[in-house]
Amino acid sequence: MKKVLAFFAIIAMVSSFGACRKKHTCTCTDGSSYSLPKSTRTVADINCDSYESYGTTCSI
Repeated sequence: MKKVLAFFAIIAMVSSFGACRKKHTCTCTDGSSYSLPKSTRTVADINCDSYESYGTTCSI
């Protein structure tokens, strides 16, 4: 019984660290902002970097 309980505790702990998809907002230094819905932080960072142009930086 203890092994089964430990197994489910480990599964619950690992699933809590799963990729959280939520709405992120990319804000740029030129005053523009972009909504990045249903994305992980890593994907949002990559997409936000694609909005950068010469002299403009963007961040989440």
